[in-house]
Amino acid sequence: MHIEAPPQAVYDVVADVTRTPEYSPEVDEVVWLDDGGPHVGARFRARNRAPEDSRFSWHNTPIVMAAEPGREFAFARTEKFAGTIVWRYRFEPEGAGTRVTESYEVARPIGRIGWFIIGTLGRDPDRMTTMREGLRESLRRLKRLVEAGTAPSSS
Repeated sequence: MHIEAPPQAVYDVVADVTRTPEYSPEVDEVVWLDDGGPHVGARFRARNRAPEDSRFSWHNTPIVMAAEPGREFAFARTEKFAGTIVWRYRFEPEGAGTRVTESYEVARPIGRIGWFIIGTLGRDPDRMTTMREGLRESLRRLKRLVEAGTAPSSS
């Protein structure tokens, strides 16, 4: 996604994980743990909600894997039965703006129990499609947020 803002401005929004609920269709709340702040090894706690069923929510505690201002921000989240997923944002200068790439990598696959929970309790029989659609929606919302020049939240 192209965003009309410098890489550092886009990075600043993404690396402040407390702002994730402003653009993610699944994340309701994020708080830094430890000393907080975007640095390798920092941990945060996120509360997610299934878009298909707002009654189904869960917490996870990701750890920051990459924090290169204006270039890359990545974190890994591991959940019991749900494997490990690494989420990555890359920021590349493009004209007067930034090319933002959001991706995820399944580092440890989701187990059978995890798929049962997601498909039955979470009511999402096609989680991979939901995640891809969520990526696209996150980037659209991030673009609107950054291009509108919204001031950082006070959380």
